[in-house]
Amino acid sequence: MAMVDVQAIETKLAAARTRLILDKPFLGALVLRLPLRAAQSAWCSTTATDARAFYYNPDYIAALSLEQTQFMLAHEALHCALSHFARRQHRIHRKWDLACDHAINPLLIDDGLKPPPNALHQPQYKGMTAEEIYPLIDDDDTSETIDKHAYDQDNQSRGNRLGMTEKNLGGRAETQVRPEPPSPQGESRPEESPQNEEESRAGEPQPLSPDEQETLAVQWQQRMAGAAQQALQHGKLGGELRRMIDHLLQPQLPWRMLLARYMSAVAQDDYSYRRPSRREGDYILPTLRSHQLDLVVAVDTSGSIKDGEIEEFIAEIDALKGQVRAHIRLLPCDAKLCEGAPWVFEPWETFRRPQGMKGGGGTSFVPVFTWVEDTGLRPDLLVYFTDAEGEFPAREPPYPVIWLVKGRCKVPWGQRIQLN
Repeated sequence: MAMVDVQAIETKLAAARTRLILDKPFLGALVLRLPLRAAQSAWCSTTATDARAFYYNPDYIAALSLEQTQFMLAHEALHCALSHFARRQHRIHRKWDLACDHAINPLLIDDGLKPPPNALHQPQYKGMTAEEIYPLIDDDDTSETIDKHAYDQDNQSRGNRLGMTEKNLGGRAETQVRPEPPSPQGESRPEESPQNEEESRAGEPQPLSPDEQETLAVQWQQRMAGAAQQALQHGKLGGELRRMIDHLLQPQLPWRMLLARYMSAVAQDDYSYRRPSRREGDYILPTLRSHQLDLVVAVDTSGSIKDGEIEEFIAEIDALKGQVRAHIRLLPCDAKLCEGAPWVFEPWETFRRPQGMKGGGGTSFVPVFTWVEDTGLRPDLLVYFTDAEGEFPAREPPYPVIWLVKGRCKVPWGQRIQLN
């Protein structure tokens, strides 16, 4: 293999980084946070990051144009800024890596950067987070990420192949190099050779520990907020990238917590000063009265909602039901109400998925609200689990509605809670 000009590669990376700082100040500010390190080709065939540095294969960078080099610098910086290294949780490693690349690449392309060949790019994922993309990726998808994500716990690194060890100091991994034994007398060391030049590059880093993930996630969120503020002041941050950043910088609460708050507020226990019966005496003392929540639960059973997601939603409603004493009417619906609906559950009964609950057709939300209106009910709360892709009623009903939405679609009225 022909030797690359190391100095020329370093100059190329510096030029690409400078161009990003001038043209894309948000991305440029993030890239500046990643030291540039040439990596051994045995583990890094393109580029990589461990959320601390930008690793690159010199041969790969030599084959890229300056514009494509900018793309790869920004790609690794966004992995870090979006805390992809700390957000995988229970998800399958390979699918999560694909989802992260599918989330990043459309943002960079939309911002005018030119991707290298083989960069994952599906237009339908534009504007979606990695969590939203993940369930849409097939388990047998054979696609490959363009880079290596060297921060994950599944990364079974053995440390450097040069005898380098990793020592954890204060939550940061510091590389220590064992001294080489002295050369035998009369034997001189060779000048720089291709093999020594390769071995002098960075070995594969250790994956991040949970504490390191948490620390770096906070650091990168602060860096992202500062970079976004500077770019906005210069009027150089817009499009999907700005919307994604606005979403990620907003305080996030789990949907379960938000739903529990709404249900608890509606079913609030309170004190009553109503006059008691004569048998209770002449004194009027406060007594605790518990309001039983009359809850309608609608579930979108169209083809876009998976069985596992429905089961998870029903289990969460069952857990909340016991806390607030809820009487529940279950209305599964795709384009029409499921045959056998409604299913009724008293507060002491387990809320479970009925055996006859089927669906898989199109989506319309009208049948649920029509049924409530026709029966003359005035529920304390209606909760609708859906992807919000369907026909809505023309008028908002006279009772509170919460939409638990999987995906990015909007709702015309009611309270929207993002599921993923």
